[in-house]
Amino acid sequence: MIIKSDWETRRDIVQCAKRAFNSGLVAATDGNISVRMSVDRVMITPGGTSFNNLNPGQMAYVDTDGHLLDYSQRPSSELPMHLEIYHQRPEIGAIIHAHPPFTTAFTVAGISLSTPVLPEVFVMCGRIPTAAYATPSTIESARVIRDLIKDHDVILLDHHGAVTCGEDLDEAYYRMEKLEHAARTMIAANSLGKILPLSEENLKKLEPFKKRSDYKK
Repeated sequence: MIIKSDWETRRDIVQCAKRAFNSGLVAATDGNISVRMSVDRVMITPGGTSFNNLNPGQMAYVDTDGHLLDYSQRPSSELPMHLEIYHQRPEIGAIIHAHPPFTTAFTVAGISLSTPVLPEVFVMCGRIPTAAYATPSTIESARVIRDLIKDHDVILLDHHGAVTCGEDLDEAYYRMEKLEHAARTMIAANSLGKILPLSEENLKKLEPFKKRSDYKK
């Protein structure tokens, strides 16, 4: 995990937020992004602000216990979910929570994405579980992912989008983007006929690629 300067991190979060908005991964004031700045310090987007209008000066600073370090900005209400991930996964450097519409549609319909179908999605995202429903903007969001985040980098949130994490912001974003692309592909495939999952034999062949940095590029 590479720790960048304050200015670089602010710039990167704004760029990532605008990419997410322009890609349709969020709407209005949906979503939140955070980056681990040090072992015990986190930068996170503010609550109630559109990703499309975000500027570098609006970021909030907290410690990993949730205490404000800068009172000029109010952190996203989903801060407890972010902190839960950072507490459990010290290698994680960035987290994105978004509401990608095709992905969210699967949870609204009660359909799981946990069975691997696309090899590139399995390599980048692994198996994708769905957390139990939690009231948005409450501590429940942290509780429902508590067990799942130990072994998963991508989690669907029932009726509430998804959360992805990575060693850096790019990895977290690419996982969100890949997740939504997979959901669109699955919906298209379902309209054509039966969806055929990858066999366990083929999944075993993909395992060596999951940690290869050149594949991510």
